[in-house]
Amino acid sequence: MFKENKRLSATTDTLIGQGTLGEGTLLCEANLRIEGEYRGDIDCKGDVIVGEIGVARSNITASEITIAGKVFGDIVTKGRLVITATGHLTGNITAATLIVQDGGKLDGHCRMEHAHDPKQRPRPEADPAQLPVNEPNGKEAKEKARQAG
Repeated sequence: MFKENKRLSATTDTLIGQGTLGEGTLLCEANLRIEGEYRGDIDCKGDVIVGEIGVARSNITASEITIAGKVFGDIVTKGRLVITATGHLTGNITAATLIVQDGGKLDGHCRMEHAHDPKQRPRPEADPAQLPVNEPNGKEAKEKARQAG
């Protein structure tokens, strides 16, 4: 009698529409789009988009973030942060990739951290105690070779 929902995704996107003001801590499993105003921390497993008329007075953690409106707060993403030509961010960034389009505004500090790629082997950190101490550099090696023979 009723048709089954054929949608592939089990999650629903969240919209904070124009004229809406939300406050508090927002935990989101799906994507989030802000066209209104939100005040409070946002922790999103999906992507976050702040639309051209959207305002977020929030610390935002998400998979990827696009800012076309205004954000006042810190951003953390393991993926890409895009600040469009109409976007304005006042806050600090921790991201793997940062794109600021011509006209976009950023007022804050940026820290680039690459996401862990399971295909890539982790590089072991150099332990200063294990580094050779008296290893000759290129000039010293050439000089010793010249003197030896």
